Amino acid sequence: MKNTLLVLFFLPLILLGQTSVLEAEAMLNNKQFTKAEKSLISYLEANPDDIKATELLGDAYGHQEKWDNAIVYYKKLVVAKPNEANFHYKYGGALGMKALVISKIKALGIIGDVKSAFLKAAELDPKHIDARWALVELYMQLPGIIGGSKSKSFKYANELENLSKVDGYLAKGYIYEYDNEPELAEKFYKKAIEEGGSITCYDKLTKLYEKEGKSTEAINNLEAAHLKHQRNAMHYQIGKVCADYNVQLEKGEFCLKVYIKNYSAKDGVPKAWAYYRLAQIYKHKKDKEQATVWIDKAIVSLPKIDIFKAFKEAIESL
Repeated sequence: MKNTLLVLFFLPLILLGQTSVLEAEAMLNNKQFTKAEKSLISYLEANPDDIKATELLGDAYGHQEKWDNAIVYYKKLVVAKPNEANFHYKYGGALGMKALVISKIKALGIIGDVKSAFLKAAELDPKHIDARWALVELYMQLPGIIGGSKSKSFKYANELENLSKVDGYLAKGYIYEYDNEPELAEKFYKKAIEEGGSITCYDKLTKLYEKEGKSTEAINNLEAAHLKHQRNAMHYQIGKVCADYNVQLEKGEFCLKVYIKNYSAKDGVPKAWAYYRLAQIYKHKKDKEQATVWIDKAIVSLPKIDIFKAFKEAIESL
């Protein structure tokens, strides 16, 4: 009877705590990061050992790029659950992001911890794809004098390929692109498209073509992506390439107008940028009147974008 009463007494408190954590998680999913942060801080004051709440608070800080705070809470997770691979991965990720925003001298002091965290995550979970991706990028980006290594990067790219052929091909494409070997990068990005064909696969190849100044190939790849996925966002990307490289202007104009007509929030790029790309196209055509119409629409939509204002001045000088 006594035990039953204890259960009845504490059950509502347990359920209340679960509700608080679930509500905070929902806030994060809805991108209410500040609200989630405040809720979780309050909850953890009364429940400091709650692992899920600690992780969510670290995530809330991470989404807001408050890296020092995120590091504190992810470190708590690593200490509390040293055999949980994902906690090491998140800890290493927060450290790595901090390294990007501090001086290079200070960053050198934490690179070892970043590497150790990712290596531990990969060791603990032989199927942890994100940790292996992190190691591929880390070993490529680090100078050799502090541990950078193309061969080690390939080691984890091969492990990725064993887990997921698409990720492996994308990782090898990344390595070759980073090492300025565009033909080999193209080869592996194409293999990723053949294997998986996701928007990400097409996007990697498109960006490689753009970087190499291969506008026709970029447009062809975007059209293939649109044919497969039927996404309105592809219309903007095609129009952007046409505008940037002054090629296939009629196609670019058509695609941008389709993008604007069918636009929805899920397309990602605000319509103002499509207006700007149309202004670029009309400027290429020496049509000052239409270029002015579209750049004015872009400025009205997003008045704080300096590039729009600068482009309007360029049009006026025609």
